[in-house]
Amino acid sequence: MFTDSSILITGGTGSFGKAFVKTVLDAHPRTRRLVIFSRDELKQYEMSQVFDPAIYPNLRYFIGDVRDYNRLKRALEGIDTVIHAAALKQVPAAEFNPSEFIKTNILGAQNLVDACLECNVKRVIALSTDKAAAPINLYGATKLCSDKLFTAANNIRGQRDIRFAVVRYGNVLGSRGSVVPFFLARRKTGILPITDPEMTRFNICLQEGVDMVLWALENAHGGEILVPKIPSYRITDLAQAIGPDCEHPVVGIRPGEKLHEEMITASDSFNTVDLGRYFAILPMAAKYSVDQYCERQGCPAVEPGYAYNSGTNPHFLTVEQLRLMVQQEMNVTL
Repeated sequence: MFTDSSILITGGTGSFGKAFVKTVLDAHPRTRRLVIFSRDELKQYEMSQVFDPAIYPNLRYFIGDVRDYNRLKRALEGIDTVIHAAALKQVPAAEFNPSEFIKTNILGAQNLVDACLECNVKRVIALSTDKAAAPINLYGATKLCSDKLFTAANNIRGQRDIRFAVVRYGNVLGSRGSVVPFFLARRKTGILPITDPEMTRFNICLQEGVDMVLWALENAHGGEILVPKIPSYRITDLAQAIGPDCEHPVVGIRPGEKLHEEMITASDSFNTVDLGRYFAILPMAAKYSVDQYCERQGCPAVEPGYAYNSGTNPHFLTVEQLRLMVQQEMNVTL
């Protein structure tokens, strides 16, 4: 798929971007160009120390912001595939700085859609979040808007050979902003504060997220929001896995947080299908027939009223499984 093609990843210096780049460089050495598009020159410099352009001549670093349409157009010249990972993501920060999140997560998404249409890009996969399902915080609301912009972009592609799709998954274990680095840093103090003892979250490893995007690039027809089947964990079990001898005081839920996360709501169930490894939420538009999609894919639709919630998920990670995953993902000994 990537042989002699050019790929651009927005927000490419983040946790996902670095894992995606490593996977593509290792597995697809004949990729013509792999462009890292981001706004932080220091992070690009630091990334170049790991992925040296002298060793990887097909790797490029391009400073820019998704808020800047003209800069996006320049970066997309000759690009075949786009992975959109750029976003402002901190839930509490969004509650106090809503206009900044709107500019990046919504207006930036529309800029990218327009630029991809103008520059004859072939495939676009946008990264989403479980917080976009029935959002109660500003961050989730901006990502829901972004999801709608990318799925609806298929309606205005005309005769262009381009497909837009979205992948939505839960917390990435150990990623920047995850609770895992916070717990690891705090465990030496003997105190790991937790927000609520009932809190649950979906969990996905970074490589699983990368593999899902690669799968979507090959298999998405355009318009889907793809959701992985992944386990949940309890925040109390994670705290026990990282700091079993620590105190775990309850400090309360932060502004904009949910007790449990959702990736498919009951309202989504009427246009959701089961692809095996993944679910696909189809747009609620007349041209997207669930029956026709199921016939074409050889897959069933989910039961009406089905909801995919981290609290009612039948698959939960144990304390020991969490401890092992943290050790593997973060390269630490617990």
